[in-house]
Amino acid sequence: MCPFNFKLDKSCCVLVTSNHTADLKQRRESERTMCSPMTKPICLVTNVNSSLCVNTSALEYLSNNDTPVVVVSVVGLYRTGKSYLMNRLAGKQTGFALGSTIESKTKGIWMWCVPHPYNAKQTLVLLDTEGLGDIDKGDSKNDAWIFCLAVLLSSTLVYNSRGTIDNTAVEKLHYVTELSEQIKIKSPPSRAAEEEEVEDSHFVQFFPNFIWTVRDFSLELELEKRGRVTEDEYLEFALQLKKGLSMKNTNYNLPRQCIRNYFPTRKCFVFPFPAPEDKMVRLETLDEGEISPKFLNVTKQFCDHVFAASKVKTLKGGYRVTGRIFGHLVQSYVETISSGKVPCLENAVVVMAQIENQTALQEGLKVYQSGMEQVKSLFPVKVSELSAEHQKMSNMASTEFMKRSFKDEGQEYFKKLVEEVDKHYAELIAQNMEASDKKCQQILSDLYEKMNERVQRGEYAKPGGYSLYCTHREDVITQYNSQPNKGIQADLVLERFLSEKSVEAKLILQTDEQLTESEKKVQEEKEQAALLEQQCKAERNRNLEITQLMQEEKEHHKQRMQQLEKKFEEEKLHQQQELERALERKLAEQKELLKKGFNENAKMLEMEIEQLKKEKNKESGNIFKDFFMPILGTVLSKVLKL
Repeated sequence: MCPFNFKLDKSCCVLVTSNHTADLKQRRESERTMCSPMTKPICLVTNVNSSLCVNTSALEYLSNNDTPVVVVSVVGLYRTGKSYLMNRLAGKQTGFALGSTIESKTKGIWMWCVPHPYNAKQTLVLLDTEGLGDIDKGDSKNDAWIFCLAVLLSSTLVYNSRGTIDNTAVEKLHYVTELSEQIKIKSPPSRAAEEEEVEDSHFVQFFPNFIWTVRDFSLELELEKRGRVTEDEYLEFALQLKKGLSMKNTNYNLPRQCIRNYFPTRKCFVFPFPAPEDKMVRLETLDEGEISPKFLNVTKQFCDHVFAASKVKTLKGGYRVTGRIFGHLVQSYVETISSGKVPCLENAVVVMAQIENQTALQEGLKVYQSGMEQVKSLFPVKVSELSAEHQKMSNMASTEFMKRSFKDEGQEYFKKLVEEVDKHYAELIAQNMEASDKKCQQILSDLYEKMNERVQRGEYAKPGGYSLYCTHREDVITQYNSQPNKGIQADLVLERFLSEKSVEAKLILQTDEQLTESEKKVQEEKEQAALLEQQCKAERNRNLEITQLMQEEKEHHKQRMQQLEKKFEEEKLHQQQELERALERKLAEQKELLKKGFNENAKMLEMEIEQLKKEKNKESGNIFKDFFMPILGTVLSKVLKL
């Protein structure tokens, strides 16, 4: 007679995920849909009594935009028609205030966010800035900061002027000569003394494209000895340097040299008068038939060029800016300027990285936790099923984190994400084990209820009672093993149950007068052997599950490392492209200087070019290091202790 009739539990619980992963992804994508386009511009930065302040409504709007932004700013003297160009870029006749008097209409910086005409996945952010040189304001320092903000925030900077590009027009762009004092690339602690002297030569890596638009141009595009020239050749002619080291030549060259050094590309458009003088005051209300066809043609060429050539705004290091990051960027720069400090590109990246990485951490954890809620509702489940769902949701959390994070040096925030995810996973394992334990105990309690009643009535306390007891106990075990979805604790709870009932079984065995003493001894040994077998089975299955868990976690770690490496490679590529564009521009500028005989200037550029080459070679190495260790201890210690 065998005390226990053991059978392997071959039932399997089915984890019904339905389409929850797809639904979750769809829901989150829906949350990330670009906020509805603005119907009209809103103020981004107010400028009251020469004090700059960010408009909270504009920040709130930007915070809901996760699409990359292409930012186009227009600057120039007041009453030169800047707002009209911005309206045309928005595809509208009206929007930004034009005004019809000598008084400056735009105050501060106004923003209009519209879908990008060429790329549905990008947002075109148009910034119309307060006119420079407003006689009512009389604050050149304030004008300089407005100009500085336009440079810092934009992908393309449009400088708008009237008449011609002569020396007077260039001198009015004196703000560009002050940029090296108003913007720093690196924070002082990380800047060597020799680097400070040539730091402004690196602006070309981070500054926007430059477009000079000349309004009400009435001359012929012709140059003496060259004849007919293009608009771009006209601009280059105006930006030519004069040879010689006299103070007069130095002052003449300074703004021109800054434009040539700082901006990666230069473009020019000349606009004829749009309409007769008596109609100019109501330009925004004129029908196209009342506007000069030549003016409309140049306007179209201008808009087409801006849409095609303007790139997504990036931070130092090549990090792409979304609407949300752009809002943080505006706030950071305005707060820095208002505090009397000089905006620093390196510091801005650090601040943006901290904000975005912390948000990325929370968003990634949110994806994991919400994704695991449905699994939790099905507890208890098998370890393999819980592990599979954990890996899937953990990968989704990592992907979500990677979308938003940047410059996560040392993987500080990614490590925190993994720690939080694994901590939550350990808690889920414990909860799953607890749910399994409770369920198994309840099943055995229900199945044993009739046997317990028989014990209480003394039905087994008679000759042959032990044999009957064993038969009923085997029925309980068989029924227990046939129950589905018992979870990880099934064998352990059964072993504990049989151990608890061993005293009861021994007592019934000893009082059974039908059995001889030798038979009782044999049965007692069988009881002990069967109990030991159940203990071994529970331990064996537990070890198999732990081994499987460790193997799956190692595989999961490999996947995490692959995600990290991919992220590093993307960031390295952006940095390489940034350096290549800067190097390209410097080489082109050097070639132009040599061609025109400015050998001394070209020689000075050589040092900048060599520095860029060194940085490029340094960045071309593999910056990814697999020093991130898998966090298995937290999870496994939970399993081993329970």
